[in-house]
Amino acid sequence: MAASDTERAQQQIDEIEALSSIYGDDWCVVDEDEKIYCIKISDCLDQPKWTLCLQVILPPGYPTAEPPIYQLNAPWLRGQDYTELANSLEEIYVQNLGESILYLWVEKIREVLVEKAQSSDPEPDIKKTTEEVDEDDGDDFLLDYQPTQEDQIKMLNYMTPEGQEDEELPPIHHGNPITDRRSTFQAHLAPVVTTRQVKRVLEKLYENKKIASATHNIYAYRIYCEDKQTFLQDCEDDGETAAGGRLLHLMQILNVHNVLVVVSRWYGGILLGPDRFKHINNCARNVLVE
Repeated sequence: MAASDTERAQQQIDEIEALSSIYGDDWCVVDEDEKIYCIKISDCLDQPKWTLCLQVILPPGYPTAEPPIYQLNAPWLRGQDYTELANSLEEIYVQNLGESILYLWVEKIREVLVEKAQSSDPEPDIKKTTEEVDEDDGDDFLLDYQPTQEDQIKMLNYMTPEGQEDEELPPIHHGNPITDRRSTFQAHLAPVVTTRQVKRVLEKLYENKKIASATHNIYAYRIYCEDKQTFLQDCEDDGETAAGGRLLHLMQILNVHNVLVVVSRWYGGILLGPDRFKHINNCARNVLVE
């Protein structure tokens, strides 16, 4: 007898509860309504060399009638590595038809990462890649986890003059999310007058598990220096090529200053093409207008 929708929904709830207790902080709910979840997997707990983020969307027919929709995000994962891992996951699904398989998937991925750590593979060269390539490039799956958040904050350390160490954290305002074809965009804004405050705000945002698990956290800031009558400004694409520059350009057109805008994007598995820039700018514009 086929499982009813109610039974499937209950199976999903039970599985999610179990996984969230097993994986703790490495488990993240991206969107409860759309059933989008993210699990950060690494080869070991102490000083992981290899890390990968598994993002899954659970369709209504899972587990009895449909497989999860998944995405493997890691800057080093491409070509042969990607294909082999994807094949292993599909094999697990086929061998366990109708069963809840996310735990098996996570542990299979961990096994692969442990093997990589023990083999002579050089450590991953963390270069961010963009998720969407406007031409039909075969590398559309090269999404990324967040190896560079610490790097972004380290960069700001170098730029922060002495004597700004104890500035208080400015208030952070969160805009309304925009969702299109399972991708969600949300802007965050804070008034800033020093690069130290920019750093404090970014650190505070990344403490939020959901924001830290975003596929991209794009930001730009403009600070007006009265004494020099110049602007101190910078931007970060975080793997979404050209998005930071476009965000800064929007801020210049709107003539805003002494403000930091961060736009988080959670990718939902469907490429949006140029529409993604429209959504990034719209949610940034909305939060600036508010």
